[in-house]
Amino acid sequence: MSVAGTALTAAPSSHRRIEALDALRGVAVCGIALMNVIAFAMPANAYLNPRVHGGTGPLETALWAIGFLLVEDKFRALFAMLFGAGVAILLGKAREGGDSRPVAANTARMVVLLLIGLAHATLLANNDVLRIYALCGLLLPIAATWPVKRLLWAAGLLVAGQLAVSGFYAWGWLEYWYRGASGMAVDPAPALVAEQTYGGDPAQVAAALEQGRGSFTERLDRRLDTLAIQARFIVASIPSALASMLLGMALWRCGLLAGEWEASRALRLTRRCALATTPVLAALAAWSILSGFDAIVTAANAIVLSAPFDIVLSVGYAALAMALFGGALAEHRVTRTFAAAGRLALTNYLATSVIFAAIFASWGLGLFGEVSRGPALLISLVPITAILLWSRPWLSPFRQGPAEWLWRSLARLKPLPLRRRPET
Repeated sequence: MSVAGTALTAAPSSHRRIEALDALRGVAVCGIALMNVIAFAMPANAYLNPRVHGGTGPLETALWAIGFLLVEDKFRALFAMLFGAGVAILLGKAREGGDSRPVAANTARMVVLLLIGLAHATLLANNDVLRIYALCGLLLPIAATWPVKRLLWAAGLLVAGQLAVSGFYAWGWLEYWYRGASGMAVDPAPALVAEQTYGGDPAQVAAALEQGRGSFTERLDRRLDTLAIQARFIVASIPSALASMLLGMALWRCGLLAGEWEASRALRLTRRCALATTPVLAALAAWSILSGFDAIVTAANAIVLSAPFDIVLSVGYAALAMALFGGALAEHRVTRTFAAAGRLALTNYLATSVIFAAIFASWGLGLFGEVSRGPALLISLVPITAILLWSRPWLSPFRQGPAEWLWRSLARLKPLPLRRRPET
């Protein structure tokens, strides 16, 4: 990609507020809501496989395919990229301001973020990403001064390493599926295991529906009992998340996320990323559909084979947003609206979970398991609309969001000012 061709070795200035970057962060938060609504609304396997819950019709299949092609894991990777860029910016500010302990300050921020993530995962959303970000964030200062090419190489090696490990296991499963699909005699036991783990096994779906409709206390007890499972999920997610963060640092250092690229250059990168990824992702989606959403094929495509293409396409999204928000829409109200949402990214991420819990959980409206993919995606517009409506008014009297204020105050071990100083 053209990112690697830059000779830039020093990071852009970290002291100016970049509205286009804030707006991109706002887009990422809204995209996360589109992803997370399925996890709140349906049994867990429905996130990967639409046949698990209410996905038998052509509309549901089309919605799943669009999500797989354009949404699923793209915004998670984008969110991680922006986190990496944010850490690079904060470390750059510390260096430029003569801070003698930037790593210690970063460590304090990550420890507090980990605590926030643990609380979020336990009380609201066990698919929380803040825990992963906090652990990866502890490592990012090591790469803070790396040149762009080294950051890109490190990100690529992490993705390749994870793909090699996960692909080794996926290949065995896909070979088993191929033999069965070709009419060869196979042991049915592995297929049953795959259906229970990733498919629509009736007993598993019934159990998931019962759990999802349980009380707050029951859910809390279950999440505390599954800490080991959650720890494995976190560890397995670190390589791809860290790769995305290093890529975000590279995109900051090369000037794309700093708003230093011409719109035409950013759009060329968008086109290249789209051409390199969308045909493959479309082929994987077609394979899942033509297999009848076989559990093995669908899981392998969603978890393993699509992963590197999701990351590359998220780079294209970043380039497109920077071209628009920093170019044709630079002075537009839509940019200011998304920028405000992005400045409150942590608050809005947590608020999304609160809204979804109020809609789907038993202690709220209790709609878990009651809606199919189409209505669930429409419901995702509720927190997205709330985010876009409330963020700008909040930032008028306040410096930052409540979650951002809590995060930074705890990291500093003192309450920081929240309200803006009145103008004189």
